[in-house]
Amino acid sequence: MRPTPDRVRETLFNWLASDIIEAHCLDLFAGSGILSLEALSRGASSVTLLDNQRTTQLAIRENLAQLGAEEHKATCLLADAYEWIEVPHDQQYDIVFLDPPFEKDRIYQLCTMLESSDLLASHARIYLEMPDAPDCQRLPRGWILQKCKKAGAVHYGLCLTDGG
Repeated sequence: MRPTPDRVRETLFNWLASDIIEAHCLDLFAGSGILSLEALSRGASSVTLLDNQRTTQLAIRENLAQLGAEEHKATCLLADAYEWIEVPHDQQYDIVFLDPPFEKDRIYQLCTMLESSDLLASHARIYLEMPDAPDCQRLPRGWILQKCKKAGAVHYGLCLTDGG
């Protein structure tokens, strides 16, 4: 597990300050769940957290309970993100946290899968965390890389979808 560093989280949530209130958030590789917990603390309406490790999922649930996260605001699922994206869902998300294990090129595959899914609300924001600078040419058509930074060995950015 590679939790998002504090200064990266602070920058990300400064970027999202005007978008986080009442947002529905999806955390596809929740890990520690810190991004979703931060989103809730800053006014997100709901978070859906996925992780494919039972021990990680149980730890996230425990953290949510300790912090008093209301059950209707946080849903923690034991699921493989790649498989879960492929299944139709009723909920659309305003903000997606995409911080998969650092495997070469998998993040672009996930972006394409998200774009093809029914998961993104109009003009959704997608947070990307990766080992290399984002390659705008490899992002789905209509995605705009609004912000991009580097902290240590981590590159991160915020994309806006065109909603159409």
